[in-house]
Amino acid sequence: MDSTATEGRILSVLEQDAKASYSEIAERAGVSKPTVRKYIQKLEDDGVIIGYSADIDPKKLAGQSIAMVGIDVASERYVEATRALKRLDDIESLYTSSGDHMLMAEVRAPDGDALGDVISDEILSIDGVTAAHPSFLQERLK
Repeated sequence: MDSTATEGRILSVLEQDAKASYSEIAERAGVSKPTVRKYIQKLEDDGVIIGYSADIDPKKLAGQSIAMVGIDVASERYVEATRALKRLDDIESLYTSSGDHMLMAEVRAPDGDALGDVISDEILSIDGVTAAHPSFLQERLK
């Protein structure tokens, strides 16, 4: 059996349902439970699986607003700025990006005003951060 295909099927099941048991994953991926256990351990050890999370619909999340924020950083301050961004509690996820911005951050706060404060007071105050472009998430469609 092709190990790359097996990994792909296991990851596909986990992406659809991060709470699936080893038995459920084995059944849906067409492999044995020990195989699932082995591959998941390898994927975690290799840093492919970096965590498990719940999918959230921002519109139904009482008392919290979410934004995806494109962040631009001066290249000479990239390492330091990225470290500082990773330390901010309000940043749920931080990604490198090849699109319009160097980084993309998922930012959460109690409401839109607080979200704006996080962006202006915390993100933009980091030495090396040159711009932050928020897109406020409204309703999860998929």
